[in-house]
Amino acid sequence: MNKSRRSFFRTMAAGLLASGGVLLSRVAGAQQPGGAHGGHGAAMPAMPMAPMQPAPPAQPGAYAPGQGSMMFSQGHNMIGAYTEPPGAPPPDQVAYRKFRLRFQIAEHELLPGVRFKAFTFNGKVPGPVFRVNEGEWVQVEATNDTEEMHTIHWHGLDVPYTMDGVPMITQDPIHPGERFVYRFQARPAGTRFYHCHWGTPLHMSSALHGAFIVESDRDPIRQAFPYQRDYVLVLESFDLNFTRNEMNALLAGMKQVNRLMTQGRLTPQTHGFFRTLEEFSEAVESGAYIPPYAPGQAPARSWKANFFAINGGSYPAVREESKLRIRKGEWIRVRIVNGGMGSHHLHLHGHQFTHVAEDGNPLPQPKRLNTISVFPGKTQDLMIYGDNPGFWTFHDHMTFNATNNGIYPGGMVTLLSYEDLENPPYVPSISIIQ
Repeated sequence: MNKSRRSFFRTMAAGLLASGGVLLSRVAGAQQPGGAHGGHGAAMPAMPMAPMQPAPPAQPGAYAPGQGSMMFSQGHNMIGAYTEPPGAPPPDQVAYRKFRLRFQIAEHELLPGVRFKAFTFNGKVPGPVFRVNEGEWVQVEATNDTEEMHTIHWHGLDVPYTMDGVPMITQDPIHPGERFVYRFQARPAGTRFYHCHWGTPLHMSSALHGAFIVESDRDPIRQAFPYQRDYVLVLESFDLNFTRNEMNALLAGMKQVNRLMTQGRLTPQTHGFFRTLEEFSEAVESGAYIPPYAPGQAPARSWKANFFAINGGSYPAVREESKLRIRKGEWIRVRIVNGGMGSHHLHLHGHQFTHVAEDGNPLPQPKRLNTISVFPGKTQDLMIYGDNPGFWTFHDHMTFNATNNGIYPGGMVTLLSYEDLENPPYVPSISIIQ
């Protein structure tokens, strides 16, 4: 590899190390809204969708199931490709409930005065909430409107392996301009989520995740705790400096990578793809390939969150769907999803809640708690009973996570508010600095 070539790929190494590509744009397809959900576990109605367009013919070099990765095909070009992997029944055999997700870059406001560019699903931070019934067949058409590669992993769902969304293990990454169809049966019931599994450090910290709720008529939690309101809280940690720097590096490198790929001038080796470990080792030992993590090659990178959010909003800009409302004598269900990279320890004032499920699975012995830890990749379900009217803080007790760029209060804070509280002696207001 000559010096100029090394220089070029060193420039894009930051992007390849954290992801594999970059940019995006466009708007979103249909999905369900998040927040409180009424009804006895019934799935929320699907939002209207534009008619599905017929799939265009496969492009030259398109991924062929069973033939190995198209990454090793000379001059592969997936722009306009419509990829339908095997593993689930075809649409003429089962009735699929259809959704669309689009990968895009969008500007997001965490709170007044703080906006940033993020990779998103459908332009939302976090992505849309799915609510489906256990056993339903689900089809999600994922369209890549960015110049970055992506996949979708269905976290905690038992899907066919071809739908698991792990790049180079179960599928090729979804290229810019490509549409990829995921099909699977929604199971098991419980609080699950989805997230991008390509370039995970940047994409997870950039809010490429969303809740996936699988309802069941046989839900033992609903049988034990008759509730009407069901809240979803997606926890997020952001290092805005990391996100900005990584995206800039990707934009600088991947535009060139995608151009060379479409021209057939980018080999798998220079793109960092190898068929086997032996092939990779030989390339490194011969000096034909210098890995981006080698001393002197890797950029200085660190991640330290400075903003924290629930459903994309940092206190005091609490999103409407994050506000927990209750009445005296009522049970509410709170589903907590940690799709980000930080650990959080949520404490509820004035109440003991019941911890009823972990990772979407009901606990054989529910626990009475007032603080719960939610580590990356975890979901926790809580039941709260209205027995102490007032306005009560529900916040991350790792106190720095309740700040905005180090300024307290902020970040991961919301309220449990009683709607039937009459003539309260004190009503909450907003304080920016305490």
